Amino acid sequence: MLIFLFTPVSLNDVLSVGVIPFVLSFIATMVRIFLQAIRFYYFVRKFIGKNVSSFWKIIYARLAGEFVTQTTPSYIGGELVRIAFLTKSGVPAGRAAWVTTMEIIADVFVGTILAFIAGFIAIFNGSFLIGLIVILIAAPTFGFWFFILIYSAKKNIRLPAFSLKLARKFVSDQKAQRGINSVNKALDDLCIMSRENFGSFKSVKIFSVGIAITLVAFVFHGISFLVLTHSVDTYIGLFISFMATSSSTILGTLPITIGGSGLAEWGLWGYINHLNDFSQIGNIIHDNDQLNVIIAWRIASYYIPLVIMWTALMRLTLRTNYSTSTSSPPLS
Repeated sequence: MLIFLFTPVSLNDVLSVGVIPFVLSFIATMVRIFLQAIRFYYFVRKFIGKNVSSFWKIIYARLAGEFVTQTTPSYIGGELVRIAFLTKSGVPAGRAAWVTTMEIIADVFVGTILAFIAGFIAIFNGSFLIGLIVILIAAPTFGFWFFILIYSAKKNIRLPAFSLKLARKFVSDQKAQRGINSVNKALDDLCIMSRENFGSFKSVKIFSVGIAITLVAFVFHGISFLVLTHSVDTYIGLFISFMATSSSTILGTLPITIGGSGLAEWGLWGYINHLNDFSQIGNIIHDNDQLNVIIAWRIASYYIPLVIMWTALMRLTLRTNYSTSTSSPPLS
């Protein structure tokens, strides 16, 4: 609503991209999301075992977690949903955290590497500001998770000492201590898993497959924008679309807006706005067409998929609540 109020783009402008390109963009996005769910299923099966849950329940859990991820600043929170699902299925918290950590690292590794490439390409072609912004945002994210991965393989990660004092301000001393101990126990298990798996050929192979799935998912993210640009008689190659959507994703990680709203659009616009500097571009998107395509892409790749992910979240939580209530003994 704010976009339509404060930009010269109307609903008719967005619809002008055409039904078929819009649907194709949505399908490409859902393929990306489903690939991420397949990766989660793969990690669960390989790192934990085959008796955790059924295929579709694991897929629903990943989609439900993605809804939370896409509706919070910095794309965080979905990990808690997936950890809760796994622990509810009988998986120890540390092992559940290991699987979700591997997912995060796969996303961060692929996403930041692509952002670095996109940033350096932009700088090399004269778009210094947008390229520098992308690199500066990607660098600390990559550094933080790389440090966590290396540190957890050598020492146990613990909550800082002030966590207990902070928790006591909200709950009783007993609950605060119990909660801190539970988190530290989960972190200990996570670090044990890290030491057990770090450097082993089997784990490297599993993680490499996860990286490959993640990379393909990012490619479909680029395709979701590519098909819309062709609807306005422009030519943007897959590689440039790939780089633009990668820049958009990394800018959306800034903890400013929910789901990167506004930041993702600005990042995409800021990147393709300098396409005149790229010699491989044919017809350049004009300013009005830029906004039409970008907003149509955001609707097809973000807002509509949210409905499907929300449905998965409701299905997961309602079934869990129902099974919990029906499994309790009847009142005498």
